[in-house]
This record gives sequence, structure tokens and C-alpha cells, in this order.
Amino acid sequence: MSEHDATRATIKRLIVESLNLEGMSPESIGDDQRLFGQGLGLDSVDALELVVALEKEFQISIQSDEIDRQVFASVADLAAFVERLRAEPPSGPPHA
Repeated sequence: MSEHDATRATIKRLIVESLNLEGMSPESIGDDQRLFGQGLGLDSVDALELVVALEKEFQISIQSDEIDRQVFASVADLAAFVERLRAEPPSGPPHA
């Protein structure tokens, strides 16, 4: 399994577990399936819970201005976003 596939699989697991989607398995979520609206039917509260789960799982920090509909459109879009954040050097004060 590639790192990209592993990221997608982890995000699917987080969606099911952190949002308590009973009767749904991570495998039943398509990579390009819409997460909101006619897709899985997630809402803004679900998005906030998912952000917290992603930050903990991937040890990243997601700023509110980075969150938009496109980032959360699908698992594939969310995985690309997470991978981009993980590839960026950590921000913070320079070491003295």
C-alpha cells in the first residue's frame, strides 16, 4: 500500500470512527465520493470534528483559513490536503 493509499484509508477510518457513522465501514466510502450534501451527508459540525481528528492522527495543524469546500469535497481531496501539510516544514519561531 502506497503512502497515498494509506492516507486515504486512514481518513476513511477517521470519518467512520470520529463521526460515529454506525452501519458504515471505511471500505464503503469511495475516494471521490462527496462528503457533504448528497454524498455522505456530513455537516459543518462533522467538519469541525473531522479537523480535530485529522490534527491528532497526522500531527498537523489546520488553520481555519485553510478549510474550504474544495479541501473537504472528497476523501481524495482531503488526502491531498493532508499530504501537502505533512510535507511542509513546521512553522514557528526560528531556533536561536
